Amino acid sequence: MSTSCYWLLRHENRLLTIDDPTGVTAFPFGLPHELDNPTDALLIGEWQGAPCYAADIDTLPAGLNAELTPVRALFGLAGAEAFALAGRATQLLDWQRNHRFCGRCGTPTHMAAGERVMTCSACGLVAYPRISPAVMVLIRRGEELLLARSPHFAPGVFSALAGFVEAGETLEQCAAREVREEVGIEITNLRYFHSQSWPFPNSLMLAFFADYAGGEITPEPSEIEAADWFLPSALPLLPAPLSIARQLIDAACIQGSGRDHA
Repeated sequence: MSTSCYWLLRHENRLLTIDDPTGVTAFPFGLPHELDNPTDALLIGEWQGAPCYAADIDTLPAGLNAELTPVRALFGLAGAEAFALAGRATQLLDWQRNHRFCGRCGTPTHMAAGERVMTCSACGLVAYPRISPAVMVLIRRGEELLLARSPHFAPGVFSALAGFVEAGETLEQCAAREVREEVGIEITNLRYFHSQSWPFPNSLMLAFFADYAGGEITPEPSEIEAADWFLPSALPLLPAPLSIARQLIDAACIQGSGRDHA
């Protein structure tokens, strides 16, 4: 590698970040030897017009004026593009670290040339980066939106319902099941919004709108500590603006406002 690159260097599940001259949180930039030659580096894309590599490191590079930042913190510090890059790096580094040996026969694996896949030379098993699809559903009843909070949310924050897709299940089946299991109501008229990669640990969030079809809110205590209907004019604390949950809720409020003035 003969040109300087950006580096997402992970140490103890945190990334090295610096403050660039514009005051924006960014990633270290330089040649490999200037950063103590990180091993097993993965090319993950570009950042500010330059190649960007990711690697796990055991010790911090000497003389580098940087700090360790949790990936979640980058969500608010560095913007959507940096967060997406950090999320991709985290997921690929986890994949590389967790598939060093074949899950079938235990033989050390190697990365295939020209493809992002770990391969076993003994039995031929391949391991691609894992992606876990999860469905998020925002339900409308008239002008009201159903929001809930999980015990692991920040204090006071409510959001849309969400859950992982199970094996053999469609997205539509998952949406209906998760809503029924978490709050005990039925939905109809499911409509796709958009998606977001969410690296905690390897989720792909697929967000939907839905309409209320019946039932009374009955929170599942192990997953939901509170749930209720809210008017757009009286919403509780919401997730951060960069999250797909917040974008979904904001879009629903705009749609509702549009109907009010139709």
